[in-house]
Amino acid sequence: MPIGVGLEERFYPSRKLLMLPGPTNVPERILHSMIKPMINHRGPEFHELYRRIMEKAGKVFQSDGEIVVLTASGTGGVEAAALNVIKQGDEVVVPVFGEFGNRIVNSVKGAGGKPIRVDAQMGNAPEPSEIEEAFKRAKAAKALFLTYNDTSPGVTYRWLDEASKIAKEHGAFVVVDAISILGGDHLPQDRWNIDLVIAGSQKCLALPPGISLLSVSNELKEYMMENPPTTTIYFDLTRYFKFNEKLETPFTPAIPLFYALDEALTIILEEGLERRIERHMVTAKALYRGLEEAGVKPFVEERVRSNTVIAATYPSGISDAEFRRILNEEYGVVVAGGFGDLKGRIFRVGNMGETNARYVLHTLAAMILALLRLGHDVNYDRVLDAAYEELKPLLSHSG
Repeated sequence: MPIGVGLEERFYPSRKLLMLPGPTNVPERILHSMIKPMINHRGPEFHELYRRIMEKAGKVFQSDGEIVVLTASGTGGVEAAALNVIKQGDEVVVPVFGEFGNRIVNSVKGAGGKPIRVDAQMGNAPEPSEIEEAFKRAKAAKALFLTYNDTSPGVTYRWLDEASKIAKEHGAFVVVDAISILGGDHLPQDRWNIDLVIAGSQKCLALPPGISLLSVSNELKEYMMENPPTTTIYFDLTRYFKFNEKLETPFTPAIPLFYALDEALTIILEEGLERRIERHMVTAKALYRGLEEAGVKPFVEERVRSNTVIAATYPSGISDAEFRRILNEEYGVVVAGGFGDLKGRIFRVGNMGETNARYVLHTLAAMILALLRLGHDVNYDRVLDAAYEELKPLLSHSG
């Protein structure tokens, strides 16, 4: 290769704008926090780090429960929940309206439980009355396991508070997969009487992948301590509860990610949780409005649309692979395609973590140009003007 060819890309690689449902863009402060020296995970420096994490995480979960930090992806957190809550033969009500509901079903089965599915068509979600009927059909359901925000269709379960009340009326625990939504939408754990909430690092918290956080109610913690799991060691949460007392983890943690988590939680609390949620809501409205002005219809019914994952149906004649290739290679914007039966039919835009007005306008501008290249008639100014109108609350905040 001649000298100088490709030097810019080799030594100064351009950073893509990750508008994915995870992993997402990571703020510089968080990236820089990860280059601190290694420390003894049984020493005083780690004790202080872990104390800060648990204190701040409780504020983000809005809970007085026990915080557990696993060096594992969100899937590890879901599996840990299943293995610690469910015993052989337990019935578990599981609403399914996307791929991650199906994965919960598999985790329940893996723990020896009997899932009672409550299915909905893709792009929609089960009514609370359907969850009520499932509990009535069960002999004595042990728990409700629910995906609050399923990224595969871009659906948020907007009746989580009501579903939790139904489960509690039937004496069941409530376990919520909030991996792709905690920090991006409302989830007051204690007020909604939820026993276990699972969050993932690479979504709205804006960390690199590799951390799963769990917040466990005192009632569920007491049950777990009296009934520890027998089929797992690494995911035995009772071990974590005991080590929490020493401000340690039972197994070696990913120390750089713990530094990143500490910084990420600080950033969230500096911004203010409610203001952060409002920001996600505003950018979601701008993305939905801009896409509709471009003639790209949202895939999900309005009442259950996610604010953190915007799913849209391709206009006729637009190739999924070519559209996303143009965005990625020519404009540096990375979005996701569809899962399973939705592959080639929809694309999904992550609206998570560091999302802001600039990201939204950049993404929509790139999409307009890609659509025009592929023969779709769209008015550039009209799309961006519509999005800009929705973004005004954020622009006024920035002064």
